[in-house]
Amino acid sequence: MTERRAILSGSTFEEQIGYARAVVDGEWVHVSGTTGFDYATMTISDDVVEQAAQCLRNIEAALTEAGATFADVVRVRYLLPDRADFEPCWPVLRERFAAVRPAATMQVCGLADPRMKIEIEVDAHRRTGLVRVDLA
Repeated sequence: MTERRAILSGSTFEEQIGYARAVVDGEWVHVSGTTGFDYATMTISDDVVEQAAQCLRNIEAALTEAGATFADVVRVRYLLPDRADFEPCWPVLRERFAAVRPAATMQVCGLADPRMKIEIEVDAHRRTGLVRVDLA
């Protein structure tokens, strides 16, 4: 039977809205749109680059709990209210994704809280028993 389990981060939004930070479904890991909130303190930086870095830390925690890493990411979606905020984030994003080169989309849209400047979601494919190839 295929494994299916929810991963919760402790964000109050998960309880209030009724979703999981990530869902593991067999070899697939689907990480919800993740913002720059530090879930331990429920604070968020005013700086979009720091928010992007925190998004990635939050995503990494979910991937780790799912038995995956950034090397398993096949799709990433970036959601930002202001397109001008995307380019300053590129160096932080490149640190995590340059080696794996996932398919990517950036969309300009409103987010749930006006303090949020970026939201990132990823899909990862855990492949057991395969040798990883460096795509760089």
